[in-house]
Amino acid sequence: MSVLLAASRLIDRVSQFMGKLSEYMVLFCCLISAGNAIVRYAFNYSSNGWLEIQWYLFAFVVMLGASHALRNNEHVRVDLIYGSVSDRAKIWMDIVGLIVFLLPACVFLTWICWPFFALSYQQGEISGNAGGLIRWPVKLVLVAGFALLSLQGVSELIKRIAAVTGHISIDIKYEKPLQ
Repeated sequence: MSVLLAASRLIDRVSQFMGKLSEYMVLFCCLISAGNAIVRYAFNYSSNGWLEIQWYLFAFVVMLGASHALRNNEHVRVDLIYGSVSDRAKIWMDIVGLIVFLLPACVFLTWICWPFFALSYQQGEISGNAGGLIRWPVKLVLVAGFALLSLQGVSELIKRIAAVTGHISIDIKYEKPLQ
């Protein structure tokens, strides 16, 4: 179990790094958006490339930040009974959810996105818009994002199993969103 927990800590560090990178990408996206608006209105100039890079950065934020959200237990839940059961029951619900839903879906999506990226890369696909960008990087981030989310799912599964078997204790706090 100690080897698995070490692997889990490594995966967690990668997800944490990607989360921090995603935070900076939000900043870059805002700066690019503001800069593009200023240039467009001040100098009557714009480029589709600047608009597309914002779209790309948003995709990077969502896809690379998802594993970080899962690591921090800040992902979306369907809270029908989760908030009202014991911590042990929550851990078991997480284990079942990871095995039955998250991991199969993420592995499938990683697998299905690979040819989508590979074809774009092989063809050197470029945006159809004038001044547009190459397309394969944003398609690669789909593969990378789902792969990272799969890895983080494995890390969370390791931690939940270690908690059930008494090797570690984990904080599974979850705040129901205010509505």
